Amino acid sequence: MVERRRVSPAFTLDRTDAVGADTAILPRMPRAPEITVAAVTEADGRFLVVEERINQRLVLNQPAGHVELGETLIEAVIREAREETAWHFEPDALIGAYLWRNPSNGRQTLRFAFTGTVSDHQPEQPLDAGIVTTHWLTRAELLERGSRLRSPLVIRCVDDYLGGMRQPLSRVGLLTLETAGSVPAYSL
Repeated sequence: MVERRRVSPAFTLDRTDAVGADTAILPRMPRAPEITVAAVTEADGRFLVVEERINQRLVLNQPAGHVELGETLIEAVIREAREETAWHFEPDALIGAYLWRNPSNGRQTLRFAFTGTVSDHQPEQPLDAGIVTTHWLTRAELLERGSRLRSPLVIRCVDDYLGGMRQPLSRVGLLTLETAGSVPAYSL
């Protein structure tokens, strides 16, 4: 005989008499996390961020986006920074890999945050769809705008950058969309 009880919308626990142990049953396999990259760049204590419209709401984020099929993480972060800010981003190091689950929809994101420098600003370049403008903000100014941050990853990446977190680009830079999901991440 199997006793079944629901413990959350996603899980059901089965208790079997034979073993007496609880076994979690998923009604469906969880989706793989979305693989994204982010550029963290700082000049004179200010961080480059984008102001973007997401679901009719203006939010702040690092220049960031999804990795495209066949693209390495380094290629993706350079492309995303240029498309969203009109700056050329040159990555120096990996800050970290972060796994975040959006509590409002359950979607998971695996973000690879890179630090580096920007140059060759092209102010006449149109920015990506949804990007309203760019800002250079201090950590304190980001905290003041906490309710407008796209996710907790924005501050976490800044704090890890300020804390000196750096890994060589060789650790993950050549990973692609197909291989990036195998990398261990900090879970938020």
